[in-house]
Amino acid sequence: MFTGLIIELGEIVSLEKKTESARLSLRANEVLKDAALGDSIAVNGVCLTAVNIEKDILYFDVSFETLKSTNLGNLKRGDRVNLEPSLRPNSKIGGHFVTGHVEDIGKIRSKTPLGNAVRIEIETQDNVLRYLVEKGSVAVDGISLTVVDVLKDAFSVVIIPHTAKLTTIGFKNVGDTVNLEPDILGKYVAKFLAGSQQSAVSSQNKDKELLSALKQSGFIS
Repeated sequence: MFTGLIIELGEIVSLEKKTESARLSLRANEVLKDAALGDSIAVNGVCLTAVNIEKDILYFDVSFETLKSTNLGNLKRGDRVNLEPSLRPNSKIGGHFVTGHVEDIGKIRSKTPLGNAVRIEIETQDNVLRYLVEKGSVAVDGISLTVVDVLKDAFSVVIIPHTAKLTTIGFKNVGDTVNLEPDILGKYVAKFLAGSQQSAVSSQNKDKELLSALKQSGFIS
């Protein structure tokens, strides 16, 4: 579990693709201070497990499914990525709960200056949009951001200079891809409401069956 608060930008050393997986290595600093083999680390919002540590280099094994469903497969040497270690008992929670399980790959549609901030519109699909609400939370490349508008096929966020300086969203351009994870609370609420609706329909059907049985037995007309 993560919070969406990026602690540093890592630098890709290599991405060695194999038939069904890949070995990703990156250079880091802050994340390495408390890192150990087996630790979960969010790389551009994707939860990966550290399988090797050599000086200032972290190594991860990335599955074919992860390469296909995130933008990690497009990384190349020298690219910078957002890094966040997993939550610890004494961690500060200043963003929102992020699982590191990406729902979809979005695409930056526009970047518009707003004073010293930037409004960014990101194209995505219904499997993300259905869980977004205005002023709610969303993880974009692992960054905890507040949703400004929810549109038909996109949503918008506003980036302050601090976020732009310390994360990848500041230098990504129109057409670039981003990993998206909607707030997990939204998923739970949606599932609960769907279950409630099904229960209501089931209850109505049972009421109709009872009325029909009473009529057939002559108890009511």
